[in-house]
Amino acid sequence: MRKYRMLRERLSGEAGIDLHPAPLASLDVVELAHDAEYARGFVEGTLPARAMRRIGFPWSKGLVERSLASVGGTLQCALEVMESGVLGALAGGLAGGTHHAFRGEGSGFCVFNDIAIAILALSRAGLIRRAAVVDLDVHQGDGTAAIFATDPAVFTLSLHGANNFPFRKQKSSLDVELPDGAGDEEYLARLRESIDAVWDFTPDIVFYQCGVDALETDTLGRLALTPVGLKQRDRLVLEGARQRAIPLVLTLGGGYSDPIEASVEAHASTFLMASGIMASGTRAAGLLP
Repeated sequence: MRKYRMLRERLSGEAGIDLHPAPLASLDVVELAHDAEYARGFVEGTLPARAMRRIGFPWSKGLVERSLASVGGTLQCALEVMESGVLGALAGGLAGGTHHAFRGEGSGFCVFNDIAIAILALSRAGLIRRAAVVDLDVHQGDGTAAIFATDPAVFTLSLHGANNFPFRKQKSSLDVELPDGAGDEEYLARLRESIDAVWDFTPDIVFYQCGVDALETDTLGRLALTPVGLKQRDRLVLEGARQRAIPLVLTLGGGYSDPIEASVEAHASTFLMASGIMASGTRAAGLLP
């Protein structure tokens, strides 16, 4: 958990990065993507013990606030890029990307699916017709895939470790599975092959789950990307959206390197790159949970 504090401190004061506290999402917004019984049970602390074990955290008021802030931050970023009037605007939250949360349950340290909620909120408000999710966390975005499995207005791309959690995969619009030990060359080749499907979908907005757990230093990742390879990955996505004038929202995702400073620096690199890409227009915005 200290990764989040370290990242905020790392980015604080950087030119082009504006940090703002994230608003708490309301329950009615959360329930756009989640069953009311599950959402309210979590907020009120009445979920069965087995449901909390599947999430992986003990229940607390602090966890409730953090979970609602993660959703609120992602949604605020999405609203900002859609309403900014800037073509290809970028914004991001220093949390979020909780892609293992399903409609009726949490999983894998994910309580609410902030990306799914934001997409459905934008759609309800009439701000978008089509959305795409580019999920480059080392773990498949199974919850996101399941929520949008029958929704033709949402394209989900997931590049992930074939042998990593979750062990029961869902079906994204496009899944790219990578073998243990895959490094920069293989990873970037597979990304280049698959990212065009996102652009061809012509989304009104892209949500980029930019987890850095594909790093070779990650204790859970099982892949072998270098910091240079990770930067190339980010550039493919960020510049691709910018060149096509598609608004993009970054969500943090995973990162479990040893030492943890490697994850912090990799996350910071993503946000600083986004800031640099936006330097000719508006400043990049970061929202804190």
